[in-house]
Amino acid sequence: MSGRGAERILDLIEWLASRGEASTLAEVVQALELPKSSTLLLLRTLVEGGYVTRQADGRYLLIRLPGEPSADNNGWGTILRVAEPILRETVGAIEETGFIAVLTDDRQVRYLNKILPMREIRYDRDIAAPRVAHYVASGLMLLSGLNDGDLEAYLRGNVAREDDPDAIAERVSAARSDGYVANLYGRVEGAAGVAAPIVDPDGRILAVVNISGPRERIANNLERVTKATVEAARRASEELSRRVMKNGKTHGRK
Repeated sequence: MSGRGAERILDLIEWLASRGEASTLAEVVQALELPKSSTLLLLRTLVEGGYVTRQADGRYLLIRLPGEPSADNNGWGTILRVAEPILRETVGAIEETGFIAVLTDDRQVRYLNKILPMREIRYDRDIAAPRVAHYVASGLMLLSGLNDGDLEAYLRGNVAREDDPDAIAERVSAARSDGYVANLYGRVEGAAGVAAPIVDPDGRILAVVNISGPRERIANNLERVTKATVEAARRASEELSRRVMKNGKTHGRK
């Protein structure tokens, strides 16, 4: 890459990092005052490198910075590259909306992508904003991966008394035991979902697969949706472990 090209891609990374939400190609072009073709090429380079993801609605979201490490060297970009094809296949088979979600350092849920089914009535929502972990199936599953001390700290510092920390702790305990979370009464009225964990070779939860849809449809097909979600997470975990064993480690941010 030329010196000018390197400068442009760094400018793009810095701008995306300052946004904190997904951006359209037009927004990037306008902000950086670059030709559309050049901007698209830069974005594709970042997507291929695992720094940016292109969402189902065509917007681009920064998921990690170059050289950004984590305590266990597991990266969101790697997880997304491994899990997205499996999730896309699952969405096609189950005909409900799919997400890959992770837990941020401040214990919120961040959705890395969204894959919509090809059907007239479907569950859709903006994934740019982080979610309160104990409000959603993905978050409850991710919280189940915390050790007891970290979970207790979360319940003390992130949960209002009216949300009943004891009830949340019981749901997290059930998630640990069951290996999945089915939430038929989510924060979005009329929506429901199932989440299952993507784990590393040591069994640590790195992310979750979430399948969501209209509540009545999910409830009527709960066994099938749960089985598909758990299977997708299992396949993603196996593929991630295979890559870790092959390459020694992955890089990025948890």
